Order: sequence, then C-alpha cells, then structure tokens
Amino acid sequence: MDAGPNKVQSRSPLQERVRQRKCSGENLDRFIPNRSAMDFDYAHYMLTEGKKGKENPVAACSPSREAYQKKLAEAFNMNRTRILAFKNKPPTLIDPIPKEFFSSSVHQSKPAKPRRHIPQSSERTLDAPELVDDFYLNLLDWGNSNVLAIALSNTVYLWDASNGSTSELVTIDDEDGPVTSVSWAPDGRHMAIGLNNSHVQIWDSTANQQLRTLRGCHRSRVDSLAWNNHILTTGGMDGKIINNDVRVREHIVETYRGHQQEVCGLKWSASGQQLASGGNDNLLFIWDRSMASSNSPTQWLHRLEDHTAAVKALAWCPFQGNLLASGGGGGDQCIKFWNTHTGACLNSVNTGSQVCSLLWSKHERELLSSHGFTQNQLTLWKYPSMVKMAELTGHTSRVLFMAQSPDGNTVASAAGDETLRFWNVFGSPEVAKPAPKANPEPFAHLSRIR
Repeated sequence: MDAGPNKVQSRSPLQERVRQRKCSGENLDRFIPNRSAMDFDYAHYMLTEGKKGKENPVAACSPSREAYQKKLAEAFNMNRTRILAFKNKPPTLIDPIPKEFFSSSVHQSKPAKPRRHIPQSSERTLDAPELVDDFYLNLLDWGNSNVLAIALSNTVYLWDASNGSTSELVTIDDEDGPVTSVSWAPDGRHMAIGLNNSHVQIWDSTANQQLRTLRGCHRSRVDSLAWNNHILTTGGMDGKIINNDVRVREHIVETYRGHQQEVCGLKWSASGQQLASGGNDNLLFIWDRSMASSNSPTQWLHRLEDHTAAVKALAWCPFQGNLLASGGGGGDQCIKFWNTHTGACLNSVNTGSQVCSLLWSKHERELLSSHGFTQNQLTLWKYPSMVKMAELTGHTSRVLFMAQSPDGNTVASAAGDETLRFWNVFGSPEVAKPAPKANPEPFAHLSRIR
C-alpha cells in the first residue's frame, strides 16, 4: 500500500531526500533567487541605515572621516553594491604559502598521501578458553592457506578465516601436553606442534592426519618453532636449537648451541640464510646457515647482549633483508633494531612495558608490538622515526601472541584474558595504477615511403 502524502516516512529515506535537495542546487525562493548565498544582515543594513546615509549626507565631512569610513567599510565587507544574489560565487583560492618560497623542483614532487584511518577497536573477538598464560610459549600462527591455528591447553583448533568455521585438529594426552608451540609450514597445509614432553608432531591439516613424531631433539618442552622450506627448527627449554629435515628418517641435521636457558623466540630471515634466536638468558643470537655443521656445534654469527630481560619477540624486516627487530621482557621493555650483517644495534626504543610480540607491515614501513602490564595494548609504530601511530586497547591481560593474515591486512592477537581478537591495523595495500601506454608512432597506419 502506498504511503499517503501526509504519512511520516522512515528516517533513512528522509535523510536521502535532504541530501538530494542539497545536491541539486535548487534552493530558490519566489522573491530572493538564492537564499543560501544571501547575507541578510548586510541586506537589512543597506535597505535601512545605508539608505539613510545616502539620503542625508553629512554636509561637511573631513578627509580623515572619509578615510576612516572607507577603512571601516572594507573591514566589514560593506563595499558591495548588490543586495540580491542569484547564484553562489565560487570560493576564492588562497595559497597559504607564497609560491616564491618554493623551487620548481618541489612543485613537481608527489602529493602527500592521505593519513590512513586505523580502527581503534577490534573487528572481531573470539573466546579462547584455557589459553596457557605463559610468556615463553608460541601458541598462535596464521598459515598461507588463510587458516589460523591456536593451541588451547591440550587441543589445537583451526579457524578458517575465509568462512569463519572452526575445527579441532588434535587433542594431546594429558601426560604429553599441554601444547607449547604451533607453526604452519610454508605450504599452508602441514603443521608442526611442539609438546611439553619434548616431542614435535607433524600434521597434515587437510587430511587431518598425523604424519610423524620427531623425538630425541630436546630434553624438555619445545617452546619455539620456525620453518625454512623442509627444515623445521626447534627451540627448547634445554637451550638447544635443532634443525630437523622432516623428509628423512634421521631428521636432526644441525645443532646450534649458545643459549644457556629456554629458547622462546625463533625466526628465519626471508632468504632462509640467517636465523635469529632469543632466550630467557636475555641473549639474542644470529646464526648463518652457511656456517652450519652436522659434525660439531655450529658457531654463531653474532651474540648480542644488549637486552636486560628475556628476548621472545623477533621480526625480520620485509623491505630490508638484514634488518631485525627484537623485543625484551618486563625487565627490559625495549624494542631494538639490528644490522644482522655487522651485529650493530641501530636503534633502541623504551616502550614502557613488556614486549611480547612484533610484526612488520607488509604494505608500509610500520611495526606493530604487543605488550603486557599496564595497558596490555598493541602499539603501531612508524619506522624508522618510531613515532606512535596508534595504540589499540581491549585486552585485559598481557597480549602474548600475534599472527598476521597472509594478505597482511589483519592481525590476530591472543592474550591471557582468554580472548582472540582481530584488528584491521595494517589496512589494504594501495593498488598501483597501470603505467600509461606509450604514445604510438604518429601516422603509423600510413605506409612509409622508402
């Protein structure tokens, strides 16, 4: 049934109608062509006081008085002669800085990029009951097949980001658990699961099948895992770092000895040539694959002692291969940047709280850190200035783990408050405009005269 002419419509159509009228430019009146362009105070003055002034001019007006009235009229914009306005005047363009201050080369530079909007709240929150609140573990990873893995006590769950479905991959027996680390292989299908009993299981997530168990690597729990093609590197509470070739029966191919305490951070560089390891002994090591030896413990490339607390947070820079960011625990609270070729510390920033995890943006020169007491926040930094771009709050306990979606847009964070939150912090990359086609040769369609 159609609405009658006097019936009040819903709010949405009414708003649309207001916008339509505003955009049409038709704001006309029977007597005043365009009310929006009118200055009614000035019009009233000109029709009353201004008219009196013209009809009753001062007989003897001194030059100084005339000059004063002229300045006053200019100040109050009273030198206009028209009262009615039939159309809006275009706004006057004002250059706030004179052009002579710039050289011609500056005028040709690219315009400044608009500031990206960074949502201050998480876009989705999921329950994560029985998440082990342990700084030294690594219980969250986002694979290249867009599936997020999270370990909750003895069980590893998979959350498919493409459709939001959840499935259970495996539940470990109580005597072997809890799960202490998870890591997706580069193919996004196979997963390594480190256990409290020192074993590492390799699973095929598509077939939901366990492929093998790696034994004999460590004497106690396996806290950290890192893949380098078919090599799975494991770090344990015993301080050892083991390279395992998952294709062969005798899987231990190299052993890295340097840490005296628990190895809680492991990250391979994008080239697969260098490995960064952090431990509860406050040490950061850089290992080079070319120096690896199967016969004797491998010597490290750099042994870095600058941190004053456990080093768990590690992140290799995606746009500079030899740049590594590391974060220290509660007694250190610093993010440090390293040239891994020389071992030099390039910068150190005190964040004011425990640094639990670090992630580089894949699109911009930005770094995201997650923290503990007191704010339990995620902080986005601009690199290399290390100016804070945003602080994201919502977690009520330390944000132990972070993982990045394959497209680089979304970050998942898991905290001791037993929640898993998703943040659209890095945003979508700018789509590069296609290069303009070269102008064809003029008159190419005409035959040439030889």
